[in-house]
Amino acid sequence: MVVSACAFGSGALFAKPVYEAGVGWHVLSAWRFLIGAALAWTWLLLSPGRRLALRTLDRRLVAVSLALGVLYVGNSATYFAGLVTVDASLAALIVYVYPALVAVLSLRFGRRLEGTRAWAALGLALVGAVLAVGGIDPRTAPPIGGLVLIAASPLIYALWIVLAARLSGERRTTDAASETPDREGAAASAATALMTTATATAYWLSALALGEPVAPTAVPVNAWQGLIGVGAVSTFIAIQTFYAGTQRIGAAQAALISTIEPVWTIALAAILFHEALGPIQLVGGALILAGVVLAQTGPGSLRAEQPVVRMADE
Repeated sequence: MVVSACAFGSGALFAKPVYEAGVGWHVLSAWRFLIGAALAWTWLLLSPGRRLALRTLDRRLVAVSLALGVLYVGNSATYFAGLVTVDASLAALIVYVYPALVAVLSLRFGRRLEGTRAWAALGLALVGAVLAVGGIDPRTAPPIGGLVLIAASPLIYALWIVLAARLSGERRTTDAASETPDREGAAASAATALMTTATATAYWLSALALGEPVAPTAVPVNAWQGLIGVGAVSTFIAIQTFYAGTQRIGAAQAALISTIEPVWTIALAAILFHEALGPIQLVGGALILAGVVLAQTGPGSLRAEQPVVRMADE
């Protein structure tokens, strides 16, 4: 889970040098998910068990996986489009509001938390996000459009997670698992390959329709390292290790360990890009993480048996 969180959190770090090389977010996303899908299919086809899981997927799950892959474009597009003008460290803080949003949405659509815990978690996270944005130095403030895109990303992602969990069979009460972890992992690999392929297809079709320079020859040589990194590390490795870790320690523990993600992004952004958050923004970040912990602990929090569906966070 630590590997997964750091891999997801590295997406913005890989993207920044790609943008500096002159590649736009649309082209980056097209290649990101194409590379991620290619590796996901390679991983899937290398194992007889995973190949069997693919052949035995019912049509509903196939359709749901493809539809969720297309819907995921909304989350990833707003995040990476916002990153063009917003610092990676600030974006990491704002986006991490999504676990608290999921907790509140689950009150109506998923497995709910008890009492006022979800609302308290959302309150902490939102106050933290306000402090993170309010602590921006006016002299270096990013365009409002970039902040709006980054703020839209966790909302879309929270809606996506709740919908994914519901359509993949999440129950509002905890039941015994009906399948073995190995079989569930194989099915998750198959569904992930389908979802990533659908996302890649949506990006490539839209890029070609809009005349974006997605051809390999149009991509600068110095951008390929970042493109391969965001596709291999922040998409393929991040997703596979997330599922592997969740199977071993359960969703609740996985969610708590994932709080290292924004910490990782902020630390490396400071080292690599010399980005620095102000004191008010650091307080905001602490409140956001506190909201995540509150949402994932105590009575009614997620159990190990709960199905978890996650694509490349951001």
